[in-house]
Amino acid sequence: MTDQLRDGYDVVVLGGGAAGLSGAMMLARARRSVVVIDAGAPRNAPAEGVHGLLARDGVRPAELLARGRAEVRAYGGQVVSGEVATVSRDDGGPVEGGFEVALADGRCVRARRLLVATGLVDELPDVAGLRARWGRDVVHCPYCHGWEIRDRAIGVLAAGPLSVHQALLFRQWSDDVTFFSHTMAPPTAEQAEQLAARGIRVVDGEVASLETAHDRLVGVRLSDGTVVGREAVAVAPRMVARAGFLADLGLRPAQHPSGAGEHIPCDTGGRTDVSGVWVAGNVTDPAAQVGAAAAAGAAAAAQINADLIAEETRQAVAAYRNPFSAENEARVAVLAMGERRHGL
Repeated sequence: MTDQLRDGYDVVVLGGGAAGLSGAMMLARARRSVVVIDAGAPRNAPAEGVHGLLARDGVRPAELLARGRAEVRAYGGQVVSGEVATVSRDDGGPVEGGFEVALADGRCVRARRLLVATGLVDELPDVAGLRARWGRDVVHCPYCHGWEIRDRAIGVLAAGPLSVHQALLFRQWSDDVTFFSHTMAPPTAEQAEQLAARGIRVVDGEVASLETAHDRLVGVRLSDGTVVGREAVAVAPRMVARAGFLADLGLRPAQHPSGAGEHIPCDTGGRTDVSGVWVAGNVTDPAAQVGAAAAAGAAAAAQINADLIAEETRQAVAAYRNPFSAENEARVAVLAMGERRHGL
């Protein structure tokens, strides 16, 4: 499939993960001209499989995305490789209130609406060996990875306000859980009582590194040299929205209510405070698993299509009332451009 971009689209989807591809497929099935701009850096790439996804449990992330891209293209949607540099209002374009998306390689594309599904970046604590094991025996989500590390010796590395909660969650999958306070404040009296009641050991002191043998995690080394044997480590990373390119639109990330990082706020349908821009997936909901992200992408796409229909209906009514106005001629030209894109 060529990476050649057309002159304009009904919708440009930024991000080629589950949310973006699901939204694009919904829009393509609605006979909208749509293109997905995919930077090719999915958050779950290190994972061996996607779990908790009905009828696709355990599918490799790369395979899932390949299937998704094929489905989008089967309905006439386009998927191109590229990294978004900036997004701005396209005031000089053929559609009032449209957008211009500039890519890092110099290409530009115009759109009537935007669906942002670029996900997030996991910022991990600066502990030697942590990043190298990420997605394997260093994990974050018990619902994504708990079954795979069940009944093992699990360590929970404190890294944020949800770390004690994370330890209590992982206790569901193993009765051998150790909480490492690391550089965080020790658990409060109430938290310490909860951990003790659940049989979770608390180890104070900064963690220096992870110990491995034969490409497997075997322990956690403290800064004083003490090694605590562990077979898996859970850590709650700080989650940073991939959305810096939206700054020119006045749309900036906000701190997520959970305290786990940042997100782009939106309503229940994915609509942001900026007219014409929707978001879906981890860029707005850091805790969303693949299934939830895909569902959110589809829901946002339906809202976008409804918004476009409302706009087109207003234009049609205006044209019906005054068929010979110059403004109507411009509307007809825009509609004709859309029909040519669909081959109508």
